[in-house]
Amino acid sequence: MLVFLLVFVLPLVLVYFFLQTPPFGTAPDAGSLEKIRRSAHFQKGSFQNREPTPALTEGAGFFKVMGDFFFRGSRHKRPSAPLPSMKTDLISLDPRENILVWYGHSSYFFQTEGRKFLVDPVFSRNASPLSFTTKSFTGTDIAHPENFPFLDFLFLTHDHWDHLDYQTLLALKPKIGKIFTGLGTGAHLRSWGFENDRIHEMDWDETMVTDDGFQITAVTARHFSGRGLKRNGTLWVSFVLETPARKIFIGGDSGYGTHFAAIGRRFGPFDLAVLEDGQYDPNWKYIHMSPEETIQAAIDLQAKKMLPVHWARFSLSAHAWNEPILRLLKEAGLKNVKVLHPQIGEKVNLDADQAFSSWWEGIV
Repeated sequence: MLVFLLVFVLPLVLVYFFLQTPPFGTAPDAGSLEKIRRSAHFQKGSFQNREPTPALTEGAGFFKVMGDFFFRGSRHKRPSAPLPSMKTDLISLDPRENILVWYGHSSYFFQTEGRKFLVDPVFSRNASPLSFTTKSFTGTDIAHPENFPFLDFLFLTHDHWDHLDYQTLLALKPKIGKIFTGLGTGAHLRSWGFENDRIHEMDWDETMVTDDGFQITAVTARHFSGRGLKRNGTLWVSFVLETPARKIFIGGDSGYGTHFAAIGRRFGPFDLAVLEDGQYDPNWKYIHMSPEETIQAAIDLQAKKMLPVHWARFSLSAHAWNEPILRLLKEAGLKNVKVLHPQIGEKVNLDADQAFSSWWEGIV
Protein backbone atom coordinates (compact mmCIF):
# COMPACT_ATOMS: atom_id res chain seq x y z
CA MET A 1 0.00 0.00 0.00
CA LEU A 2 2.81 2.43 0.87
CA VAL A 3 4.54 1.73 -2.44
CA PHE A 4 1.26 2.33 -4.31
CA LEU A 5 0.78 5.66 -2.55
CA LEU A 6 4.32 6.78 -3.29
CA VAL A 7 4.34 5.67 -6.92
CA PHE A 8 0.83 6.56 -8.06
CA VAL A 9 -1.02 8.79 -5.60
CA LEU A 10 1.74 11.16 -4.50
CA PRO A 11 2.62 12.32 -8.04
CA LEU A 12 -1.06 13.03 -8.73
CA VAL A 13 -1.33 15.05 -5.53
CA LEU A 14 1.81 17.02 -6.39
CA VAL A 15 0.53 17.75 -9.91
CA TYR A 16 -2.82 18.88 -8.51
CA PHE A 17 -1.21 21.37 -6.12
CA PHE A 18 1.22 22.54 -8.82
CA LEU A 19 -1.74 23.38 -11.07
CA GLN A 20 -3.19 25.54 -8.27
CA THR A 21 -0.14 27.84 -8.12
CA PRO A 22 -0.67 31.48 -9.19
CA PRO A 23 1.02 31.36 -12.64
CA PHE A 24 -1.72 29.03 -13.92
CA GLY A 25 -4.32 31.68 -13.25
CA THR A 26 -7.88 30.55 -12.68
CA ALA A 27 -10.98 29.40 -14.50
CA PRO A 28 -13.39 32.12 -15.66
CA ASP A 29 -15.00 33.74 -12.64
CA ALA A 30 -18.31 35.51 -12.12
CA GLY A 31 -16.84 38.60 -13.72
CA SER A 32 -16.29 36.68 -16.94
CA LEU A 33 -18.97 33.99 -16.98
CA GLU A 34 -21.97 36.23 -17.54
CA LYS A 35 -20.55 37.59 -20.78
CA ILE A 36 -19.12 34.21 -21.84
CA ARG A 37 -22.53 32.55 -21.63
CA ARG A 38 -23.99 35.16 -23.96
CA SER A 39 -21.36 34.49 -26.63
CA ALA A 40 -22.51 32.64 -29.74
CA HIS A 41 -19.06 31.06 -29.88
CA PHE A 42 -19.31 29.37 -26.46
CA GLN A 43 -21.02 25.98 -26.73
CA LYS A 44 -21.06 22.89 -24.52
CA GLY A 45 -18.71 24.44 -21.99
CA SER A 46 -15.97 25.70 -24.31
CA PHE A 47 -15.25 28.18 -27.09
CA GLN A 48 -15.46 26.96 -30.68
CA ASN A 49 -13.67 28.06 -33.83
CA ARG A 50 -15.82 29.31 -36.69
CA GLU A 51 -14.28 26.69 -38.99
CA PRO A 52 -13.72 23.04 -38.01
CA THR A 53 -10.27 23.11 -36.39
CA PRO A 54 -8.86 19.85 -35.02
CA ALA A 55 -5.81 20.30 -32.79
CA LEU A 56 -3.89 17.74 -34.83
CA THR A 57 -3.91 17.02 -38.53
CA GLU A 58 -5.67 13.86 -39.66
CA GLY A 59 -3.41 10.86 -39.06
CA ALA A 60 -1.17 12.66 -36.56
CA GLY A 61 -1.21 11.17 -33.07
CA PHE A 62 0.75 11.76 -29.89
CA PHE A 63 3.59 9.37 -30.69
CA LYS A 64 4.04 10.69 -34.22
CA VAL A 65 4.17 14.27 -32.96
CA MET A 66 6.76 13.37 -30.31
CA GLY A 67 8.80 11.32 -32.75
CA ASP A 68 8.84 14.08 -35.36
CA PHE A 69 9.86 16.70 -32.81
CA PHE A 70 12.60 14.78 -31.02
CA PHE A 71 13.96 12.44 -33.69
CA ARG A 72 12.99 13.71 -37.16
CA GLY A 73 13.04 17.47 -36.67
CA SER A 74 15.76 19.89 -37.67
CA ARG A 75 19.12 19.78 -35.90
CA HIS A 76 18.96 23.57 -35.82
CA LYS A 77 15.81 24.21 -33.81
CA ARG A 78 17.93 26.57 -31.71
CA PRO A 79 20.47 29.01 -33.20
CA SER A 80 24.14 28.11 -33.04
CA ALA A 81 25.18 31.54 -31.74
CA PRO A 82 23.61 34.40 -29.77
CA LEU A 83 21.12 36.37 -31.83
CA PRO A 84 22.05 40.02 -32.46
CA SER A 85 19.86 42.75 -30.98
CA MET A 86 19.62 46.51 -30.61
CA LYS A 87 18.67 48.68 -27.67
CA THR A 88 15.95 51.30 -28.08
CA ASP A 89 15.36 53.79 -25.28
CA LEU A 90 11.59 53.75 -24.78
CA ILE A 91 11.55 55.89 -21.65
CA SER A 92 12.79 59.05 -23.41
CA LEU A 93 10.95 58.39 -26.67
CA ASP A 94 9.66 61.51 -28.41
CA PRO A 95 5.83 61.26 -28.17
CA ARG A 96 5.57 62.54 -31.74
CA GLU A 97 7.39 59.47 -33.10
CA ASN A 98 5.34 56.63 -34.56
CA ILE A 99 7.47 53.53 -34.05
CA LEU A 100 7.41 49.80 -33.31
CA VAL A 101 9.95 47.64 -31.48
CA TRP A 102 9.82 43.82 -31.66
CA TYR A 103 11.28 41.72 -28.84
CA GLY A 104 11.21 38.29 -30.45
CA HIS A 105 8.35 35.80 -30.66
CA SER A 106 5.04 37.69 -30.30
CA SER A 107 6.06 40.49 -27.93
CA TYR A 108 6.25 44.01 -29.34
CA PHE A 109 5.84 47.63 -28.30
CA PHE A 110 4.57 50.40 -30.50
CA GLN A 111 3.76 54.07 -30.17
CA THR A 112 1.38 55.85 -32.48
CA GLU A 113 -0.39 59.22 -32.22
CA GLY A 114 1.16 59.74 -28.80
CA ARG A 115 -0.19 56.52 -27.27
CA LYS A 116 1.93 53.58 -26.13
CA PHE A 117 0.94 49.95 -26.72
CA LEU A 118 2.36 46.56 -25.72
CA VAL A 119 1.32 43.18 -27.14
CA ASP A 120 1.71 39.75 -25.49
CA PRO A 121 4.77 40.58 -23.38
CA VAL A 122 6.80 37.54 -22.36
CA PHE A 123 10.06 38.77 -20.87
CA SER A 124 10.85 35.71 -18.76
CA ARG A 125 13.58 33.38 -19.98
CA ASN A 126 11.15 30.57 -20.73
CA ALA A 127 7.65 30.09 -22.09
CA SER A 128 6.47 27.27 -19.87
CA PRO A 129 5.29 26.63 -16.31
CA LEU A 130 8.56 24.73 -15.81
CA SER A 131 11.57 27.06 -15.75
CA PHE A 132 13.94 24.48 -17.21
CA THR A 133 11.88 23.96 -20.39
CA THR A 134 11.14 26.08 -23.50
CA LYS A 135 14.07 28.39 -22.82
CA SER A 136 14.59 31.56 -24.85
CA PHE A 137 17.37 31.74 -27.41
CA THR A 138 20.65 33.23 -26.25
CA GLY A 139 20.78 36.96 -26.96
CA THR A 140 17.02 37.51 -27.02
CA ASP A 141 16.44 38.45 -23.38
CA ILE A 142 16.90 42.19 -23.81
CA ALA A 143 13.48 43.44 -22.66
CA HIS A 144 12.96 44.13 -18.98
CA PRO A 145 9.87 45.67 -17.34
CA GLU A 146 11.88 48.57 -15.93
CA ASN A 147 12.79 49.61 -19.50
CA PHE A 148 9.17 50.44 -20.36
CA PRO A 149 7.27 53.69 -19.91
CA PHE A 150 3.64 53.85 -18.83
CA LEU A 151 1.58 51.81 -21.30
CA ASP A 152 -1.76 53.25 -22.34
CA PHE A 153 -2.95 49.93 -23.78
CA LEU A 154 -1.97 46.29 -23.29
CA PHE A 155 -3.23 43.68 -25.77
CA LEU A 156 -3.33 40.00 -24.75
CA THR A 157 -4.36 37.70 -27.60
CA HIS A 158 -4.81 34.48 -25.58
CA ASP A 159 -3.65 32.71 -22.46
CA HIS A 160 -0.94 30.32 -23.70
CA TRP A 161 2.34 30.52 -21.81
CA ASP A 162 4.26 32.01 -24.75
CA HIS A 163 1.79 34.94 -24.88
CA LEU A 164 0.63 35.48 -21.29
CA ASP A 165 3.47 35.59 -18.78
CA TYR A 166 2.70 35.83 -15.09
CA GLN A 167 6.06 37.23 -13.96
CA THR A 168 6.17 39.86 -16.70
CA LEU A 169 2.65 41.10 -16.03
CA LEU A 170 3.24 41.35 -12.28
CA ALA A 171 6.35 43.45 -12.88
CA LEU A 172 4.56 45.67 -15.42
CA LYS A 173 1.36 46.04 -13.40
CA PRO A 174 1.99 49.63 -12.13
CA LYS A 175 2.71 50.76 -15.71
CA ILE A 176 -0.38 49.34 -17.43
CA GLY A 177 -3.46 51.38 -18.24
CA LYS A 178 -6.24 49.61 -20.14
CA ILE A 179 -6.05 45.89 -20.97
CA PHE A 180 -7.85 44.36 -23.95
CA THR A 181 -8.17 40.59 -24.20
CA GLY A 182 -10.56 37.76 -25.09
CA LEU A 183 -13.47 36.57 -23.01
CA GLY A 184 -12.42 34.69 -19.88
CA THR A 185 -8.79 35.80 -19.77
CA GLY A 186 -9.69 38.55 -17.34
CA ALA A 187 -10.12 35.94 -14.60
CA HIS A 188 -6.38 35.20 -14.74
CA LEU A 189 -5.61 38.89 -14.46
CA ARG A 190 -7.98 39.47 -11.54
CA SER A 191 -6.43 36.51 -9.71
CA TRP A 192 -3.06 38.25 -10.16
CA GLY A 193 -4.31 41.46 -8.57
CA PHE A 194 -5.34 43.55 -11.59
CA GLU A 195 -8.32 45.80 -10.92
CA ASN A 196 -11.44 44.91 -12.87
CA ASP A 197 -11.93 48.43 -14.26
CA ARG A 198 -8.66 48.11 -16.19
CA ILE A 199 -9.72 44.88 -17.93
CA HIS A 200 -11.83 44.80 -21.10
CA GLU A 201 -12.78 41.26 -22.14
CA MET A 202 -14.03 41.09 -25.70
CA ASP A 203 -15.91 38.70 -27.96
CA TRP A 204 -15.22 38.35 -31.68
CA ASP A 205 -16.65 41.29 -33.63
CA GLU A 206 -17.02 43.42 -30.51
CA THR A 207 -15.79 47.02 -30.80
CA MET A 208 -14.73 49.47 -28.12
CA VAL A 209 -13.89 53.15 -28.62
CA THR A 210 -11.48 54.77 -26.18
CA ASP A 211 -11.86 58.26 -24.77
CA ASP A 212 -9.33 59.62 -27.26
CA GLY A 213 -11.05 58.11 -30.30
CA PHE A 214 -9.02 54.93 -30.85
CA GLN A 215 -11.28 52.11 -32.05
CA ILE A 216 -10.45 48.54 -31.06
CA THR A 217 -12.26 45.51 -32.47
CA ALA A 218 -11.64 41.92 -31.41
CA VAL A 219 -11.73 39.69 -34.48
CA THR A 220 -11.64 36.01 -35.31
CA ALA A 221 -8.58 33.81 -34.98
CA ARG A 222 -8.36 30.06 -35.61
CA HIS A 223 -6.60 28.56 -32.64
CA PHE A 224 -7.28 27.33 -29.06
CA SER A 225 -6.52 28.34 -25.48
CA GLY A 226 -5.65 26.97 -22.04
CA ARG A 227 -2.93 27.18 -19.39
CA GLY A 228 -3.65 23.93 -17.54
CA LEU A 229 -5.46 20.71 -18.34
CA LYS A 230 -8.67 22.29 -19.68
CA ARG A 231 -8.72 23.74 -23.17
CA ASN A 232 -10.82 26.49 -24.71
CA GLY A 233 -12.29 27.98 -21.55
CA THR A 234 -11.08 31.42 -22.69
CA LEU A 235 -11.32 33.05 -26.11
CA TRP A 236 -8.37 33.51 -28.50
CA VAL A 237 -8.51 36.73 -30.52
CA SER A 238 -6.80 39.07 -32.94
CA PHE A 239 -7.40 42.82 -32.87
CA VAL A 240 -8.04 45.59 -35.36
CA LEU A 241 -6.71 48.93 -34.11
CA GLU A 242 -8.01 52.04 -35.88
CA THR A 243 -6.32 55.27 -34.83
CA PRO A 244 -6.83 58.78 -36.22
CA ALA A 245 -3.96 58.12 -38.65
CA ARG A 246 -3.67 54.38 -39.38
CA LYS A 247 -5.07 50.86 -39.21
CA ILE A 248 -3.06 48.04 -37.66
CA PHE A 249 -3.94 44.34 -37.58
CA ILE A 250 -2.68 42.81 -34.34
CA GLY A 251 -2.69 39.12 -35.13
CA GLY A 252 -2.91 36.44 -32.49
CA ASP A 253 -1.96 32.83 -33.14
CA SER A 254 -4.09 31.47 -35.96
CA GLY A 255 -4.29 28.81 -38.59
CA TYR A 256 -5.12 30.01 -42.06
CA GLY A 257 -8.80 30.38 -42.86
CA THR A 258 -11.50 32.41 -44.54
CA HIS A 259 -11.56 34.87 -41.65
CA PHE A 260 -8.56 36.81 -42.99
CA ALA A 261 -10.34 37.74 -46.21
CA ALA A 262 -13.48 38.62 -44.25
CA ILE A 263 -11.49 40.94 -41.97
CA GLY A 264 -9.77 42.46 -44.99
CA ARG A 265 -13.09 43.18 -46.67
CA ARG A 266 -14.54 44.76 -43.54
CA PHE A 267 -11.55 46.77 -42.27
CA GLY A 268 -8.88 46.83 -44.98
CA PRO A 269 -6.65 48.04 -46.30
CA PHE A 270 -4.27 47.91 -43.32
CA ASP A 271 -1.18 50.07 -42.99
CA LEU A 272 0.47 47.20 -41.10
CA ALA A 273 -0.46 43.60 -40.37
CA VAL A 274 1.41 41.72 -37.63
CA LEU A 275 1.09 38.00 -38.34
CA GLU A 276 2.47 34.81 -36.87
CA ASP A 277 5.25 33.06 -38.80
CA GLY A 278 6.72 30.20 -36.85
CA GLN A 279 6.03 27.14 -34.68
CA TYR A 280 4.07 25.60 -37.56
CA ASP A 281 4.13 21.88 -38.34
CA PRO A 282 2.34 19.54 -40.76
CA ASN A 283 1.05 17.73 -37.66
CA TRP A 284 -0.96 20.78 -36.54
CA LYS A 285 -1.62 22.61 -39.80
CA TYR A 286 -5.02 23.95 -38.70
CA ILE A 287 -3.85 25.98 -35.68
CA HIS A 288 -0.66 27.63 -37.04
CA MET A 289 0.07 28.98 -40.51
CA SER A 290 2.94 27.98 -42.74
CA PRO A 291 5.05 30.93 -43.97
CA GLU A 292 3.36 30.72 -47.35
CA GLU A 293 -0.06 30.91 -45.69
CA THR A 294 1.12 33.90 -43.65
CA ILE A 295 1.88 35.79 -46.85
CA GLN A 296 -1.54 34.86 -48.22
CA ALA A 297 -3.13 36.12 -45.00
CA ALA A 298 -1.35 39.47 -45.47
CA ILE A 299 -2.74 39.63 -49.00
CA ASP A 300 -6.23 38.73 -47.77
CA LEU A 301 -6.02 41.51 -45.19
CA GLN A 302 -4.96 44.01 -47.88
CA ALA A 303 -1.88 44.89 -45.83
CA LYS A 304 0.52 47.50 -47.19
CA LYS A 305 3.28 46.07 -44.97
CA MET A 306 3.52 43.02 -42.72
CA LEU A 307 5.65 42.11 -39.72
CA PRO A 308 6.26 38.39 -39.08
CA VAL A 309 6.30 37.40 -35.40
CA HIS A 310 6.10 34.16 -33.38
CA TRP A 311 9.68 33.21 -34.28
CA ALA A 312 13.30 33.89 -33.20
CA ARG A 313 12.92 33.46 -29.45
CA PHE A 314 11.49 30.04 -28.52
CA SER A 315 11.50 26.65 -30.22
CA LEU A 316 8.02 25.13 -30.09
CA SER A 317 8.14 23.11 -33.30
CA ALA A 318 10.48 20.85 -35.26
CA HIS A 319 11.56 23.35 -37.92
CA ALA A 320 14.91 25.14 -37.95
CA TRP A 321 14.89 28.39 -36.00
CA ASN A 322 15.46 30.53 -39.12
CA GLU A 323 13.25 28.60 -41.54
CA PRO A 324 10.19 30.84 -40.95
CA ILE A 325 11.88 34.01 -42.20
CA LEU A 326 13.63 32.30 -45.12
CA ARG A 327 10.45 30.72 -46.45
CA LEU A 328 8.37 33.83 -45.78
CA LEU A 329 10.72 36.20 -47.62
CA LYS A 330 10.89 33.84 -50.60
CA GLU A 331 7.09 33.77 -50.84
CA ALA A 332 6.84 37.52 -50.24
CA GLY A 333 9.15 38.11 -53.19
CA LEU A 334 6.94 35.98 -55.42
CA LYS A 335 3.75 37.73 -54.25
CA ASN A 336 5.16 41.28 -53.98
CA VAL A 337 4.41 41.65 -50.26
CA LYS A 338 6.47 44.18 -48.29
CA VAL A 339 7.97 42.58 -45.16
CA LEU A 340 9.49 44.29 -42.12
CA HIS A 341 12.21 42.16 -40.56
CA PRO A 342 13.96 44.19 -37.85
CA GLN A 343 16.45 42.85 -35.37
CA ILE A 344 15.13 42.25 -31.89
CA GLY A 345 15.01 45.67 -30.22
CA GLU A 346 15.42 47.68 -33.45
CA LYS A 347 13.25 50.78 -33.89
CA VAL A 348 10.85 50.54 -36.84
CA ASN A 349 9.52 53.79 -38.31
CA LEU A 350 5.78 53.40 -38.95
CA ASP A 351 5.67 56.51 -41.17
CA ALA A 352 8.41 55.74 -43.68
CA ASP A 353 10.03 52.98 -45.67
CA GLN A 354 13.06 51.49 -43.99
CA ALA A 355 15.79 49.04 -44.99
CA PHE A 356 16.53 46.09 -42.72
CA SER A 357 19.53 43.80 -42.63
CA SER A 358 19.40 40.03 -43.07
CA TRP A 359 20.64 39.78 -39.50
CA TRP A 360 20.03 36.00 -39.25
CA GLU A 361 22.59 35.18 -41.94
CA GLY A 362 25.59 33.18 -40.77
CA ILE A 363 23.75 31.73 -37.77
CA VAL A 364 22.61 28.14 -38.31
